[in-house]
Amino acid sequence: MRNGFYTRLALTNLRKNAQTYYPYILAGSATVMMFYSMLYLVVSREVASLNDSATLRTVLGLGVWVIGIFAFILLLYINSFLIKRRKKEFGLFNILGMEKKHIARIMLIETVITALVCIGLGLVAGILFSKLGLLLLLRILELNAAFGFELPLRAVAVTTVLFGAIFLINLVYNVFQVHLSKPIELLKGGNVGEKEPRTKWLIALSGAASLAGGYSIALTVKSPLAAISLFFVAVLLVINGTYGLFTAGSIAILKALRRNKRFYYRTTPFISVSGMIYRMKQNAAGLASICILSTMVIVMASSTVSLYVGLEDAVRTNYIREITVLVEDVNSDEQVEQLKNAIAETVEKAGHSIHNPLAMRYVSTLTVQNGNAFNRAGGTGNNRDLALLMFITAEEYERMEGVSAGLNAGEALVYCMQGKIPGDTLNIGGYSLDIRGRVESLKMLEEYGVLLDRMFTQSYVIITADEQDLLRARRALSGDETLSMGYRFQYLFDTKASADAQLRLRSDLKVMLGEMSVPGNVEGREAAKDEFMSVYGVLFFLGLFLGALFILGTVLIIYYKQITEGYDDKERFAIMSKVGLSLDEIKRTIRFQVLSVFYLPLVMAVIHIVFAFPVISKLLAVIKLYNVRLYALCTALTILVFAVCYAMIYGLTARTYYRIVR
Repeated sequence: MRNGFYTRLALTNLRKNAQTYYPYILAGSATVMMFYSMLYLVVSREVASLNDSATLRTVLGLGVWVIGIFAFILLLYINSFLIKRRKKEFGLFNILGMEKKHIARIMLIETVITALVCIGLGLVAGILFSKLGLLLLLRILELNAAFGFELPLRAVAVTTVLFGAIFLINLVYNVFQVHLSKPIELLKGGNVGEKEPRTKWLIALSGAASLAGGYSIALTVKSPLAAISLFFVAVLLVINGTYGLFTAGSIAILKALRRNKRFYYRTTPFISVSGMIYRMKQNAAGLASICILSTMVIVMASSTVSLYVGLEDAVRTNYIREITVLVEDVNSDEQVEQLKNAIAETVEKAGHSIHNPLAMRYVSTLTVQNGNAFNRAGGTGNNRDLALLMFITAEEYERMEGVSAGLNAGEALVYCMQGKIPGDTLNIGGYSLDIRGRVESLKMLEEYGVLLDRMFTQSYVIITADEQDLLRARRALSGDETLSMGYRFQYLFDTKASADAQLRLRSDLKVMLGEMSVPGNVEGREAAKDEFMSVYGVLFFLGLFLGALFILGTVLIIYYKQITEGYDDKERFAIMSKVGLSLDEIKRTIRFQVLSVFYLPLVMAVIHIVFAFPVISKLLAVIKLYNVRLYALCTALTILVFAVCYAMIYGLTARTYYRIVR
């Protein structure tokens, strides 16, 4: 046979299977476009010229990896559906005398055509829309955009190689599927899955256990540090549990419903439950994938929107004054006065004045807590046992609070901001202090708000009688008898100056510290706002980008699931109509079955979100967003919007299902 024959046959096959191949080409082109656009932002010279470009490119680089992995999984999933639907066609070719090597040649031509169209359309669209993506990113970051055209050949080459490899893997998979199957198996390939699946109790129970384990971690994690280390463990457990329950647990539940004679032996449940049992083996993985993707969309959208919307709130929560001066090793009152005077002179020289000042001198150290004992934190400790101790003297406490501490040597007052200390004594690295009392509140400290780092499960303020007790405790913890006091001095104030004036004053104060040769740093609310924007803004952009990609994946999986359902149900409902089932009864049965199965992933996704809420809110605290109410509101609104979109997706894809069935 001439090569032109195979090419014409391949083109004819693609045209006749347009209902299934056009969405595949759409998915391939869209993922190519998104991958190229994200990679363009990573290698773009304009992004490289921005302030804090390293952070931006790192976050965007993670987005490139996520898109690449997701594209690989999505295209493999759609391809597996396509080859299953076409096995009967290839089996017919084989029976009519076409050898499998000829079928492989046809598949090669089809794959090359599909790959060229997807990569070509995707790159053209990516080149056209990548500048739009850059403008959107700069708009979110509130930066000025430069006009110009840039075509990074590196991004084009990497995109072409990656997606060429994905289509090659699909081709190899398809060839092996056909090569290893007998002609009769190919003819019946579309009907695989009609045999009633067994109830796999081990998978069902392990899925339930995995889900319970993931939920337990999400609900019991106490600190952001613990959340960081345990979050991905919880995610893996939930994913495993979701697939286990959908693939095995759903069959067990359906068979339990079938054993309930009062429920089962009615027209609609009888047909729907029996049909779902027979097809659940092939549909369960798709339903679980829809559930996981829906969960990812909601989590990503709600998190990034709450970060972007809560930017101003986060800045003001973390910087309660416009300017913060932090100096290390301020061990005498003379040094404190000298620093205050130098700060006042610098502010006055800049033409401003100090308002609402807050000052505090303290020592903080990270420890490992075991009851009332605190020891030096090592590199292998459990995050749940980490405790931050802040030491202040009774003199500092009395100055801040205006009340007498009433402490004698060897005694301490304890303020538990987070956690608890049992008993009446403190054991700090082997040095004992009697707990004279427990302070219910520290007005000055509570005004500081985030001085005690919320990253830790346990945070305490230890008020000692004098500097000698504080120094002994410090040396006992460190094991170094020559250790100096190491006070940290923090001075916060407002100026009521403009944003630009605050930025200039921050620079002047940094110069002042350098001239005094003291170790320290100056932070400002306006400077922090730019830093927060660079992180929150790029995460918001990434959330929009990946959210759109995951929604695309959800739509395509739902679409192909509806096609699968339609072809599987067509003959079954034709038989039902022949045995006397009315058209209205058939419609009710179809509606009951489709709605029951279709909305199950959404319900499960919402349950996942509810249980994940505590751990995600703690992860947001890692990047300084503490407004849980804002995150809850954004999550609720995201679920509502996604549910509406999900219903619209159902309305669109259900039409395809009904056309096939009828």
